[in-house]
Amino acid sequence: MQLADWRRAIRDIPYFAETFLDIVPHPGQATWLRESYRPENLLVTGNRWGKSFAEAIKIIHHALFRMRDLRYDRSGKYHIVTASITLDQARIIFNTVVRILNDSCRVQGLIKKHTVTPYPRLVLGNGAIIDARSTQRRGEYLLGNDYDLFVYDEIAFDPEAEYVVNEVVKMRLADRCGRLDLVSTPNGRNWFYRKMLELRDRGDAAYVHSGDSRENVHISREYLDCQVKYLTDKRVAQNIMGQFVDSGGEVIPGKYIDAALIKSPEEIKAAFDSSRQVYYLTGWDLARKETATVGITVAVVDGICYVVELVRLRKFDWNIVLERIRRQQRMYPGRLQIDATGLGDVLVSQLSDLNPTEVIFTPKSKAQLLTNVELFHSMEKIKYCRWELPDEGGRVWSLEDELRAARWDDNNRCDALMALALALWPLHQPDRPTIAPRFGRV
Repeated sequence: MQLADWRRAIRDIPYFAETFLDIVPHPGQATWLRESYRPENLLVTGNRWGKSFAEAIKIIHHALFRMRDLRYDRSGKYHIVTASITLDQARIIFNTVVRILNDSCRVQGLIKKHTVTPYPRLVLGNGAIIDARSTQRRGEYLLGNDYDLFVYDEIAFDPEAEYVVNEVVKMRLADRCGRLDLVSTPNGRNWFYRKMLELRDRGDAAYVHSGDSRENVHISREYLDCQVKYLTDKRVAQNIMGQFVDSGGEVIPGKYIDAALIKSPEEIKAAFDSSRQVYYLTGWDLARKETATVGITVAVVDGICYVVELVRLRKFDWNIVLERIRRQQRMYPGRLQIDATGLGDVLVSQLSDLNPTEVIFTPKSKAQLLTNVELFHSMEKIKYCRWELPDEGGRVWSLEDELRAARWDDNNRCDALMALALALWPLHQPDRPTIAPRFGRV
């Protein structure tokens, strides 16, 4: 190897792969490897695109050259981790790293030590460390460590990903200004989807790359063409094209939620011009056992409903709930709809001076309420922010998350959705074009 080869390999990972590892990344992988040098990088692709293989190449490159600002080299160690919701999944990239290092004649002997318990670890001759760890128990096994490169594999399938990234991982990278790679196939429009949108708008501070399985020349194109022919359009878009799509069972399709989200506070200010008439509607869904009591008020301006107040109470005494309902009505006087199912009728009777409308949830009434919410979304007559609130166990609850998660066959814990449905119900007009309810378990 010439000195020029080493110098080029430092800044050109595809060249490093070809020259030092005898590996030729396909064009999509090569683009990802060249461009994903930002503090945060996100890779979303179809299945079998070669995410794990590309990340293994990047890990070897970064471990060999210890890719970071030279001022941090005095700290000695260079630490990389490949993590996922299960250790088995985290091992996929780790094992690929081991296999490449063992198979490449030009870098043989680089591994100084390889252990498998209590978790897989490689120690290289230059002192670099590569680990495989699980993110279970909300990232508990990552605490106390510090990293130069953190690869979070199949992050879209980790329900605690947002907490793990924001509350655990980011501070593990603070010591030496480490890099974060978020890698996954899509899994609906969950937090990984929102993270993609966030990073896409950051410019040079982040990099987002998407890939189609058909870019990988090393898998059967004939087989993929057959799958494209017989799979549904949504399955093709998600599993082969690497696109974020709805599964089809959502109460509110993701594209409607995207349209309803308020992008800027200026949008609200413009809507509440003093020359416009505003009236308020409030709905309350009352808690049952482990669920929450939620009250939502919408302001109706020129036929558009804006969520202006959202209260979420867990395990509060009913006297506190009563006082909160009264306070909200004083702030936003208008029609009040309350869930009177079960013991709810007792609470409603104590609010008789507010003249509330009682709504009892039955399979039929819930289907009608939810269909009306979907209708308002489809007509672009509803607007709201994310409304993030503290939840139990240090979690963060958000309205957007709940709306995206609500399905026709699984919505019994969607208290905010039902409160919103109750608030909108007075605007229900039977003569409007309707969306047929998709009955499931309600």
